[in-house]
Amino acid sequence: MMNIPSESECLEIMRRYEMRENIFRHSLQVMKVSMALVDNLKPGAMLQADLVVAGALLHDIAKTRTLQTKEPRHDLIGAAMLRELGYEEVAQIVESHVVFNDFQPRGRLEEREIVFYADKRVMHDRVVSLDERISDLVERYGINERVSRLIKENKELVLQIESKIQSFLLGHIDELVTAIAVDK
Repeated sequence: MMNIPSESECLEIMRRYEMRENIFRHSLQVMKVSMALVDNLKPGAMLQADLVVAGALLHDIAKTRTLQTKEPRHDLIGAAMLRELGYEEVAQIVESHVVFNDFQPRGRLEEREIVFYADKRVMHDRVVSLDERISDLVERYGINERVSRLIKENKELVLQIESKIQSFLLGHIDELVTAIAVDK
């Protein structure tokens, strides 16, 4: 049986790990974008909305810690933290939000794809285009040419995931995502 924290439990976990306010706002916005997609899925698309909410809220749970300690890979550290708390399914989403492995373009729509994509559409706490977000990631995290290249190459995967999500949606993904920016 899955153990998924409720939204209020996620907020408590975020407080317990002293998530910085800007990361908190980013995570809330990623959740809003994620849910805009989930709420507009075609009938028959099977996703667990509570798992998407938890994954979106907690995807950067280790970010404050890694900014302080300079540890690499906040995604893997966050996943380990959540596993210690007994949240295996959420940990799988968290460990997939930076480096997405085992993408199945023709498989069922996965919760981790929604959160991964939503994270790529939210810069700080603003909804932006993929191009703007990728440029920001290169600028902030492209510590050397190899890392910059990997971030840019990752854009192709983001576009493939976007295409897959779009095939499950009732509306157009850009309209659904950019409506969040207006609702703010």
